[in-house]
Amino acid sequence: MSSGEAGIVFDRVEKNFGPLQVLRGVSGQIQRGEVVAVIGPSGCGKSTLLRCFNRLETINGGRLIVNGIDLSHPKISHSQLRKLRADVGMVFQQFNLFPHMKVIDNLTLAPCKVLGMSEKESGRLARSLLDKVGLLEKAESYPDQLSGGQKQRVAIARSLCMKPKIMLFDEPTSALDPELVGEVLEVMRQLANEGMTMVIVTHEMQFARDVAHRVFFLNQGQIEEAGPARQVLTQPQSDRLRTFLSRMSPAKV
Repeated sequence: MSSGEAGIVFDRVEKNFGPLQVLRGVSGQIQRGEVVAVIGPSGCGKSTLLRCFNRLETINGGRLIVNGIDLSHPKISHSQLRKLRADVGMVFQQFNLFPHMKVIDNLTLAPCKVLGMSEKESGRLARSLLDKVGLLEKAESYPDQLSGGQKQRVAIARSLCMKPKIMLFDEPTSALDPELVGEVLEVMRQLANEGMTMVIVTHEMQFARDVAHRVFFLNQGQIEEAGPARQVLTQPQSDRLRTFLSRMSPAKV
């Protein structure tokens, strides 16, 4: 992990959906090369915060800078948004693969359209990344021929095809059968070991403890506790975090 260089800076960020305030003055930094796990009960604002980081949601207050782009500026240019979406990859709970396209075509579409790669170059990159996630043999398959774990690994490879500087994961294993979770987490573990900047919304506490550098615990739209992953997860300071961790299944703690 590199030190002293922030990939994401957020200061007193607020987000409302109508009268509902989901984020209540959230502040923090994520350094380049750092892996941060965001945990907390359902409805606490975890996924909303993540979606603000690539401007799938616009903030209502505060300051947010991602990879040098000020997302709190009232007038963000199209070119800045284009750069943001290229530099910040996101993997969702659901895989969002195009069902009518082969795996290889799912991966090459955005690099060709957004980055201007040639078909040959994007195809070579896509196959190398499918090999990286252990699915090169599925390049000519369609998504409905894959297991849930394979679909999520393809989704990760698709995001990596854009050569992102930051990867966001929104509960990437929550839609998977338990026996398929490990194969996805292993790919994420490999990315972390390679120095990818990652923000992971997760309920996999053991993974967060072993892989994340730091943990943010969100509660009712605020970061209630933050710090080194092992410290936060094994020696929680707040009553709410202790209660939250006590309710997790033993397999996930």
